[in-house]
Amino acid sequence: MTLDLSTLLAILAMAAATIFTRVGGLVLIRYVRIDERRQTAIEAIPPAVLMAVIAPTAFATGWAEALACAATAIASRRLPMLASVVVGVATVALLRTAGL
Repeated sequence: MTLDLSTLLAILAMAAATIFTRVGGLVLIRYVRIDERRQTAIEAIPPAVLMAVIAPTAFATGWAEALACAATAIASRRLPMLASVVVGVATVALLRTAGL
């Protein structure tokens, strides 16, 4: 496998952009007063991202995946992110085992 210079530079540029974005967010958040409304909005981001990742799979595959997506959506309203993912994976595994 070979790696040419333009590919290496693209990878390094993307890594730098990612690092600066994350560090910049941490630095800037120190100067933002987080009231209850902003806190609620920030807490809604992880479930929204999870749904954006799994929704295309739910609509492009079978019933087991669609029902697991629904179970994950419900779980993500109350459980931490990792627990929600575990619920979704377990649901799709059980439904596939059941032949759905």
